Amino acid sequence: MSAQKSDLEALIDGSRFGPAQIRITALCASVAMADGFDTQSIALAAPDIAADWGVMPGAFGIVFGAGLLGSLLGALSFGSLADRMGRKPSLLAAVGVFALASLVTPFTTSVPGLILVRLVTGLGLGGALPAVISLTSEYAPRRLRATVVGIMFCGFPLGAVIGGIAAAGLIPAFGWQSLFYVGSLVPLLLLPLIEILVPESIRYLAMVQDRAAIYAVLEQMKCESEWNGQMPPAAQVSRASVASLFRDGRALGTLLLSLTFLLSLLLSYFLVNWLPLVARRGGFGMTSAVLAVAALNLGAIVGCLLIGRLADRHGPTLPVSGAYGLGAGAIALIGTAQSDVMFLATAFAAGFLSIGAQMCMVALCATFYETPLRATGVGWSLGIGRVGAIFGPSIGGMLISAGMVTSTLFLIAGGVSMGAGAAVLAVGWLVLRERTDGS
Repeated sequence: MSAQKSDLEALIDGSRFGPAQIRITALCASVAMADGFDTQSIALAAPDIAADWGVMPGAFGIVFGAGLLGSLLGALSFGSLADRMGRKPSLLAAVGVFALASLVTPFTTSVPGLILVRLVTGLGLGGALPAVISLTSEYAPRRLRATVVGIMFCGFPLGAVIGGIAAAGLIPAFGWQSLFYVGSLVPLLLLPLIEILVPESIRYLAMVQDRAAIYAVLEQMKCESEWNGQMPPAAQVSRASVASLFRDGRALGTLLLSLTFLLSLLLSYFLVNWLPLVARRGGFGMTSAVLAVAALNLGAIVGCLLIGRLADRHGPTLPVSGAYGLGAGAIALIGTAQSDVMFLATAFAAGFLSIGAQMCMVALCATFYETPLRATGVGWSLGIGRVGAIFGPSIGGMLISAGMVTSTLFLIAGGVSMGAGAAVLAVGWLVLRERTDGS
């Protein structure tokens, strides 16, 4: 008696999360980790670079902005490339760009040169994210998708924590240049591993009707005998474009997702950049300032895992929007902390709730868009989010320069988290519910 066979979509969604998917997720998480490592590295190396070159630390504002601008451009351009040419070629190209740019960084000798290098580095870092999110999402069973994509994206805050630890040891011993040599080594090692061990997205292969490649991937997943051989209708790969994100009923969802990422990344980059300074202003020591950023990132990792599981079980709307809402309270409490313990606890809670919710948003975004537009849609949303990342630290700086008290500053930041939660609720109520009702 032969076992019943399934079509490709049902086969992937119903499959166990086996060694092949674990390998793909782990390598994609390593790419995200390299992104987090680099983001933390340039921030921590900046004071030593400024001292080495004899320039004012304030000159590095445009250096940081150049990296974020590059990330915006990379997310948009490589996202479209991943939908047109495939996730794997786009990922390899993006990883190669930021590996080489990081390797060149120690050889720069001026701020204009560093601005150019950071722009190119950001291009590669931002360009890698749509591919790793799409790959992870398209190999994850539906019942585990938010959890798996969230676990993969935990690589970013984990990389930031590792970057902070590495900077503390490497810079005093070997100079700021050593941090970027290490930062380039990881992506250079990842290139051959991705080429050998990561297959092209099986849903992309179905879209382009590559039956032989699909069968080879199913063999790796140990489920080739369960496929009924049926192929979905061929999709128009060449039509993947930003304009397509606003057609065929996608416009409202695209706008709301973009707004959520804009507010969320504005908030997270504000917290990462200004927590240490605000800690010193509030009379906390340097140790507490550094530990607060670590607590924020570690909280994000733990929160992402829990919120992701809730999203898989109950749908994403209430867990993610609720976490943003509760996170607003935690962020507001940071500004009222009177002790080291309270300061670290509220930073952890803010990371757990608001930043954890942000990391789960990438799964929601990947699920919203169909396979032919997934990487383009993810890239667009992350790109718009980078606009918030660019302005978040600047807005914080202007408010602090204007003499705003700490409690009011973090109350406003909490309001940003509340706004992101409201946007997610609107996605669920106005977009996702309509899709369910119409199915």
